[in-house]
Amino acid sequence: MTDVTHQISAVRRTVGTRTLEAGEARVLTISQTYDAPLEDVWDACTNAERIPRWFLPISGELRVGGQYQLEGNAGGTVQRCDPPTGFAATWEYGGEVSWIEVRLTREGGRRTRFELEHVAHVDDERWLEFGPGAVGVGWDLGLLGLASHLRADGTGVKPEQAAAWLASEEARRFMTAVSESWGEASVAGGADPDAARAAAARTTAAYTGVPA
Repeated sequence: MTDVTHQISAVRRTVGTRTLEAGEARVLTISQTYDAPLEDVWDACTNAERIPRWFLPISGELRVGGQYQLEGNAGGTVQRCDPPTGFAATWEYGGEVSWIEVRLTREGGRRTRFELEHVAHVDDERWLEFGPGAVGVGWDLGLLGLASHLRADGTGVKPEQAAAWLASEEARRFMTAVSESWGEASVAGGADPDAARAAAARTTAAYTGVPA
């Protein structure tokens, strides 16, 4: 299993805004550098046979214009694909549409920087209640899964093991820590510190089942 303490510090999280035609949107960016070549990380992120090994089962057509569906989660349309450096897609869940973009950058001979940007229109009331961690914690879990999957020594966690791990005390500590990290990223992005940390506490409770 990937060292979750190292994982928390290995990830960079930022929160900002962007003006779109429909108005102001929130922008979450999460990134991590992996000890794996660019082509391997690209394949892990775009190969329908590999995605379920670190993220979720996926169906549909993974091509520009194609529709995809993650089991029990979001679906959408692939809008752009630039192998092996990135792709963009809509992220549609619960009747709402947001957008994701993945960018991969080669760092040295066998290291790759993974960066995901999630852009969404979020009303002020919901943002005040949960902040960026509402989706940020989920992306952190995804990057943890990818880190485990890319382990060169073969000690990565299989999906069935990951499901059991999510119910563990270690997982609760991980989700608590990354929720707090998203709260601090929100503060760094200009949010009121008390409001951002209170929102992070509510997000932690939602993910862990432990009351704030």
